[in-house]
Amino acid sequence: MLALEAGDEAPGFALRDQHARTVRLSDFRGRKLLVYFYPRAGTPYCTKQACTVRDHLDDLRQLEVEAIGISPDEPARLKAFDEKRHLGFALLSDPDHKVAQAYGAWGRKRLFAVGYRGIIRSAFVIDERGKIAAAFYNVSPADTVRKAVEVLEGQ
Repeated sequence: MLALEAGDEAPGFALRDQHARTVRLSDFRGRKLLVYFYPRAGTPYCTKQACTVRDHLDDLRQLEVEAIGISPDEPARLKAFDEKRHLGFALLSDPDHKVAQAYGAWGRKRLFAVGYRGIIRSAFVIDERGKIAAAFYNVSPADTVRKAVEVLEGQ
């Protein structure tokens, strides 16, 4: 598994959001970004993570940071998730998990002794130049924002 580290160039992407609009990493050049990968919209831990980001959007924006969630879900599922939870930030569809692979957020997992490949819950702080400021693999839903804010406040 490729693991990104601070100082690495953030892999570019062009993915559809919950409104079927294409969002590119380059759209955020000159701004800081929190990008997190999650397995599936609407599941308990993914909902907790998304709602934690939603509940701290003002804190992130005070630090001049935008937030993006990425999962393999199709835009229609992402839209329903956004509308149900009133998230208010971009959710991007990566159905072939190529972007997740580029970020090292796709790999081997285990559930009840069964191995499979899937999303590794991960979060990345990307700086204004498009460089990784911090990478958090196997991050807990409750720690995603806290860890990002710690990095951002330390800059």
